[in-house]
Amino acid sequence: MNIIQEVQKIIIKAYQSNLEKALAGEVSLSELTRNMETELRRAGTLMVRETLETLDRAVKESKTRKKHWHVERKDEENTIATTMGPVNYQRTYYVNKKTGEYAYLSDELVGIEKHQRKDMNVCAMLLEKATNSSYQQAAEESSYCGINSKTTVMNEIRRLGAVPNGAAKIKKPKQEVPILYIEADEDHVPLQIGKRDISKIIYVHEGRKAVSKGRNKLLNVRYFTDAQQNSEELWLDVANYLDDAYNIETIKKVYISGDGASWIKEGLNWIENSVFVLDKFHLAKYIRTATAHMDYTRAPLWHYITQGMKQATIDLFDVIIAGTEDQPKRDTVRDAKRYILNNWEAIQRQKDPDYIGCSAEGHVSHVLSARLSSRPKGWSQEGMEQMARLRVFDFNGGDIYEYMRTEKEKEIKDNRIIKLDARIIKKQKTTSFETLDNLTIVNMGKKNPTSKWLKNVRGL
Repeated sequence: MNIIQEVQKIIIKAYQSNLEKALAGEVSLSELTRNMETELRRAGTLMVRETLETLDRAVKESKTRKKHWHVERKDEENTIATTMGPVNYQRTYYVNKKTGEYAYLSDELVGIEKHQRKDMNVCAMLLEKATNSSYQQAAEESSYCGINSKTTVMNEIRRLGAVPNGAAKIKKPKQEVPILYIEADEDHVPLQIGKRDISKIIYVHEGRKAVSKGRNKLLNVRYFTDAQQNSEELWLDVANYLDDAYNIETIKKVYISGDGASWIKEGLNWIENSVFVLDKFHLAKYIRTATAHMDYTRAPLWHYITQGMKQATIDLFDVIIAGTEDQPKRDTVRDAKRYILNNWEAIQRQKDPDYIGCSAEGHVSHVLSARLSSRPKGWSQEGMEQMARLRVFDFNGGDIYEYMRTEKEKEIKDNRIIKLDARIIKKQKTTSFETLDNLTIVNMGKKNPTSKWLKNVRGL
C-alpha cells in the first residue's frame, strides 16, 4: 500500500468511526475533535516518514553524492519527536571518499543534526509550556510527541541558554514621545542550595490608560531582566532599546521609579534626561514600619513628608526615636529616617504633574514571581536566569520558534554538505505524484471536495 492510500484509509476510517458514534449520540464534540486529532497526527507522521525516506532515496541516486560519498550503511532506523508524534524512518549513512567524514546526508538537507532527537517545533513547544508551568507539567502535556520526562524539558532550556533582552522584535516604527517611564524592582528567588538570590526586572512604558474600573494598562511596555547582578549590562540593554524604539531627541524627561536601590539609580548614568522617583509602595512600607508601635504618629508623618516639610519630618522622627525603648525597634526607626531623608528629593517628585506613579510590585509578581518564587521550588543560578529571560521574552511578544529558527538558519545553510541536482528532484516529484493517479477517488466522474483537492495537488 502506498503512502497516499495509507493516509486516505486512516482518515476515512476515523471519519466513519466518529460519524457512527455521533449519530448514535455516543460522542461529544470534545471527544470527536480529540479522536480526529489523534488520527490526523498519525497520518501526518506517516507522511513525514515518507518524505524523509523519499529524500533519502533521492540523495542515494544523486550524481554529486556518488562522486564524493560512499554508502557506509543502509536502512538505519531513526526516530525523531515531532509535534504530530514520533516519526520512525530509515536513512542511509555515508562516508566521504576523500576526507573520511561521516554523515546522514538526507537528514542534513532538512536540518536534522547527527544526534538530534526532537524537531525544532517540539523544542519550541516545550519551552513555551515550561515558561508558564512546571517542567513536569510541560513534559506530561507533550507526551504524545514522545517526551516523557521533565529532565528533557530542562535540557532544552539549558541548550537554548539565556535569551537576550533584545531578542523580541520591536513591532512599531520609532516613536516620538515627550515623556517615558521606567520602573524597576527585584524578585527574591529560592535557590537549590537553600539561599535566595535576586532576579532584577526593569520595564519601559509610555504611560497608562484605563481599561476598566480600577484597572489600567501600560502603553507600549517592554521588559528587561538580569539575574547575574550585572547592572551596567542590564541598563545598557535598556538604553539600546530606547535608541532603537524612540526618536531620542523628542524625549524631554524620563522618570525612573523604584525602591532607591543603587542598581536602580545606576540608570541615571545611562538614560539621558532621567530623574529618580521613589516608589510610593516602599515609602509607605518604611513609614508603616517606623510608626507601627506609635500609630498616632503615622498620619502627621505622612503629612509632613508629602507636603515637603523636611525639618518637621526630622523633628517627628526624633520624637519617635526618643520614645522608643526597645533598641532593635529604635534602630528600625533610624533606618527608616535615613532612608526617607536620603531619598527626599525623589519623594517630592511624586507630586510632579507628569508623574503617574509606579506599579513595579505588581509587575514583579506577574512577570517573574508567578513562575520563579510563588511556588515551593529551588532553582539553580543558571535555571533562574534562563527562566527569567524566557518570561521576559514571552511578555515582550517574542516568538520562541522564530528565535530558534533564526539562530539555526545560518548555521544550517553554512554547514550544508550536498545539494540535489535538478534531475533527481524532478524524478522523485514525478514518482511521488504518480501515486495520486492510482487513487479511485481522484478518477471518479463525480466531483466532491476531496477529489477536487487531490486533483489540484497532482496538477489536473
